[in-house]
Amino acid sequence: MVLLRRVIGDALRARRQGQHRTLREVSSAANVSLGYLSEIERGQKEPSSELLAAICHALGARLSELLREVSDTVALAEQLPEVLVPVSNETVESTPVGAASGRAVRQVSADGVALSVHQESPLKATLRSTRVRSADRTDRDVVCAA
Repeated sequence: MVLLRRVIGDALRARRQGQHRTLREVSSAANVSLGYLSEIERGQKEPSSELLAAICHALGARLSELLREVSDTVALAEQLPEVLVPVSNETVESTPVGAASGRAVRQVSADGVALSVHQESPLKATLRSTRVRSADRTDRDVVCAA
């Protein structure tokens, strides 16, 4: 099962690393301790809405953009069998894209977002979502472990 705090943390980390900024720089700008920001990025702590807004501001991002990115990742994960509890009984096809070291790998794409799931065990999966803005330009990569 995917934990929302991990998806949020991974999205924040991807934005920070995409700007080539350190945890220290962002934590100082957001007025949050470096250790706590690190725990948020690792999905160990769930930030309050006020803290999340402060971190987004420090990253120069809108809160709505971050939440949309997180929502897109979770929505695609819901389409994959056995990753999240399904919201409906509709059947969605996932494409197996290979297996590495005994891990099942599946991929789903919709509306310019591709999601790959690497199932490492019944209780551990790694999600990788990629948003494509045009046919040849990839915007960013977000990795989520659940």
